[in-house]
Amino acid sequence: MIFSSNIFLFGFLPIVLLVYFGLLGFCPLWVKNIFLLLVSLFFYAWGEPKFICMLIFSILFNWLCGLLIHQYQKKEKKKIPKIILIISILVNIGLLFIYKYLLFTMGIFTALTHMEITLPNIVLPVGISFFTFQALSYVIDVYRGTSAVQKNPLYLGLYISFFPQLVAGPIVRYNTIAAEIKNRKTTLDDFCSGFSRFIIGLGKKALLADQLALVADRAFTMQPYDLSIGFAWLGAIAFMLQIYYDFSGYSDMAIGLGRMFGFHFMENFQYPYIANSITDFWRRWHISLSSWLRDYIYIPLGGNRVKTKTRLFFNLFMVWLATGIWHGANWTFILWGLYYFVFIVIERLCGLNKKPLKIGGHIYTLLIVLFGWVIFRSADFRQLVGYCKSMLGLWPDRIFLNDYALFYFQEYGLVYLAAILCSIPWLSKYKEKICNHPLFAIPAALFLICIFVFSVSFIIKGNYNPFIYFNF
Repeated sequence: MIFSSNIFLFGFLPIVLLVYFGLLGFCPLWVKNIFLLLVSLFFYAWGEPKFICMLIFSILFNWLCGLLIHQYQKKEKKKIPKIILIISILVNIGLLFIYKYLLFTMGIFTALTHMEITLPNIVLPVGISFFTFQALSYVIDVYRGTSAVQKNPLYLGLYISFFPQLVAGPIVRYNTIAAEIKNRKTTLDDFCSGFSRFIIGLGKKALLADQLALVADRAFTMQPYDLSIGFAWLGAIAFMLQIYYDFSGYSDMAIGLGRMFGFHFMENFQYPYIANSITDFWRRWHISLSSWLRDYIYIPLGGNRVKTKTRLFFNLFMVWLATGIWHGANWTFILWGLYYFVFIVIERLCGLNKKPLKIGGHIYTLLIVLFGWVIFRSADFRQLVGYCKSMLGLWPDRIFLNDYALFYFQEYGLVYLAAILCSIPWLSKYKEKICNHPLFAIPAALFLICIFVFSVSFIIKGNYNPFIYFNF
């Protein structure tokens, strides 16, 4: 079940809201929490019924690990909590490896040894990377003493499986919402703010991302040598904007839904395409993943507090290798991660991470990010090289524009323009003043209604187009 579907918008969500605020309106919070846990498990089982047992196992296993670590730390036994932590990490990463990377690893093995091995049919559970990282962060934080242990497995289950952020983030830390699980109140302001945020996210997905996907999919499914220079750039820019509005749209909907129920999740995007360095870009893009990798890989390896640059670059290498691997079992994802490692190192050597260029830095960042998305979108190295050759005009007898480029530019030019304008925070300085001013209340409400109506109409007449990050 996806947020931008009829079954969710007109079935699941209205029923959940009606029961939560209506039938359970005067019930104790623990009853509401159990209800949210049950509907979250149902939400996951709707699309992945055969993997619901794995999700429940993840909840119970990590709850038990956290409980055991806490109990043995109280007894001042240092070795046993560390052993339990290692077991937890191995089991969580092991499950992730089996479902996400086993086929990839076996493919490498067969290619190197030339052995004929029958590969099993393994289906990737939706959102496994997200809820595995959440579960891991809980156990690690309990071990570190930065998070209180949760003795109630149902409450930990709600944290791991809560449907707004279950399958595509943001990656929520337990200690950021622990207090809200046990004690929260949904105010009218919170509900209205969350509902507005959800509609904005829905608009990003249906009106921008899904329309740009039509251009990107067409460009990346054509043979690279058939692409004109102009259409290759149009396709790359379309995907660059598509993935931003697809993922940030989902994050907006997740944050909005969470707020409607009284939970406050961290922001996941901060206008990444206005960044003036690659370092700045990754402070703004997928913030929950970047901070997770920083806190659980980079800092434990030593972070910046190392004696030599060689060690610093090794730490950065491991983080960006992990970033690439996390996104998928494909060599292009690994290359994508290491691609950013190279530019992060260059910026540190040149001091651009602290004093980036202004206009020049912005142009340089957009170009690096654009070609990075070409790496990300390409199915293999052959397509990657071919597509880059098309963008750079390196195929023989290459023309700049053809009928394809002109047609798609005319058909989707307004979508490109709207997507570019919305990626710039040109109203962010005045957002609070506008939202809080009584004169803008009615126009703002009408604007949101229009977004919702148009989004639903596009969803009804459009094809099924799942969120990109469901694959991760």
